[in-house]
Amino acid sequence: METRNIIAAISLSAAVILLYTLFFAPPPVTQESIAEQSKTEQSSDTPSLDQKENITEISREEALSESERIQFENQSIIGSISLKGATIDDLTFKEYNVVLNGDEKVNLLAPRNAKEGYLIESGFITTDKNVEIPNSNSIWSVSGNKKLTTQSPVKLSWANDQGITFEKEISIDDKFLFTVKQRVINSTNNKYDFYSYGQIIRNEAPEITNFYILHEGLVATLDDELIEEDYDDIEEKKFSRIAQKGWLGIGDKYWITSLIPPKGKEFKTTFDYKNKFRANFVATQPLELNSNSSIEDKMQIIVAAKRVDVIDGYAESLKIDKFDLTIDWGFLYFITKPLFFGIDYFFKLLGNYGLAIIAITICIRLAFFPLANFSFRSMAKMKALTPEMTRLKELHKDDKMKLQQAMMALYKKEKVNPMSGCLPILVQIPVFFALYKVLFVTIEMRHMPFYGWIQDLSERDPTSLFNLFGLLPYDVPSFLMIGAWPIAMGISMFVQMKLNPAPTDPMQAKIFMFFPLFLTIILAPFPAGLVIYWTINNILTMAQQVFIMKRTKVKTAT
Repeated sequence: METRNIIAAISLSAAVILLYTLFFAPPPVTQESIAEQSKTEQSSDTPSLDQKENITEISREEALSESERIQFENQSIIGSISLKGATIDDLTFKEYNVVLNGDEKVNLLAPRNAKEGYLIESGFITTDKNVEIPNSNSIWSVSGNKKLTTQSPVKLSWANDQGITFEKEISIDDKFLFTVKQRVINSTNNKYDFYSYGQIIRNEAPEITNFYILHEGLVATLDDELIEEDYDDIEEKKFSRIAQKGWLGIGDKYWITSLIPPKGKEFKTTFDYKNKFRANFVATQPLELNSNSSIEDKMQIIVAAKRVDVIDGYAESLKIDKFDLTIDWGFLYFITKPLFFGIDYFFKLLGNYGLAIIAITICIRLAFFPLANFSFRSMAKMKALTPEMTRLKELHKDDKMKLQQAMMALYKKEKVNPMSGCLPILVQIPVFFALYKVLFVTIEMRHMPFYGWIQDLSERDPTSLFNLFGLLPYDVPSFLMIGAWPIAMGISMFVQMKLNPAPTDPMQAKIFMFFPLFLTIILAPFPAGLVIYWTINNILTMAQQVFIMKRTKVKTAT
């Protein structure tokens, strides 16, 4: 038995190392990669977006009142565009509250002078230092509509004293998409080169939601490669890459602010930190502005709640390469996303995400039914051999080698594999983590209730054993919040373990007895939806196990 345990441990360790190598380990550094990186950073002579700014930090409300603004609103968002700098720096999601049952809506963007400053800039820059171009302090004028709606775009303009006029036409759809058409008009006899750009600025990193399961920070897909940079990484080292296609942005757990550069044009993406976080692109090839002529370009801006239908819809309709990866599906993408669609299907059918989770749990059990049957038959045979194993242990208690040989002979004679019981658990682990990922990263689960005391399936069970689930009039510390559903999960796991053959080693038996308690404490902070899944899964497993044991005429009590 000990030999088999050692082999199993080595095999699992090797599997972990292999999975890490395949999915997590960074690619090896080669001379070719170093040369390519150097080429990437040096091959572009695009102008810099650096600008000296003197910012006095004020409140969000004061910052909003500092400059004249154009209001915008559709069915999903409301906010304003500052005429100072022509920046999109005020955006609120109309459908999402900050806290469950609260009235305050989620504000994402804010003016640069606010502590939580978070804004989007766009325009043209040039390497010609003699040409005056609009900057963050330039005041733009409005012609025509004074409010941006789905039916009425707004037109902004700014002119320098050198005969050059900059224009922007900004339109909005009914969800989260801004389209910015930019134009430069030259009324002189001179020639100029201009580069289009887009930039997202965030003054400070937000409070990070989680430590390992979710990426929050600067993100892009450039030439089919997903780039994810944490805030602290960018504070230490700048990222720069030239690409032919893709998108870039800054992502939170539930929200994304993204730029989609002009199609079919090479651009340079940069993530850096200079007292604020910046994610920007600059076209690598200039547009030539001849005398008495004009140039124009178009880019898209998506500031969205990460709803799967919305993100996938924009990816398809706008043909944005791998835009669905704004939602962090993880390396188990091939399990996680189909699992979400399964839950979403049952939600539309049943009207409750908790019921949808139970329905998908039943489907998963049905999918693993043949494998579980094989395992339970093997465990039933193992349970039937318990008296004989006890006899052998007494017979060879002073000779472990002979005991091991006798055990192996017994397993061979009865055609029993003691490791077969682990197989269904190992197969279900990826599904468990994939479901955890779905519950954690998808906004569809946010603030969605089940029945009774579960008002948000994406958060932990709010009750606690230590105040008798709310019957006693006092709050308990978070580390003592072990709710009713985690306790039900622990009880179901304990009963399930009692159906299995007990380990022959007394120390192992004691460890296994404490395992349900350990798992109850570990899973207590997990999303309630995940604990509900695990509990229902345990109950279904027990029902299947009892059925198999009765068919094999094995007693289910120890």
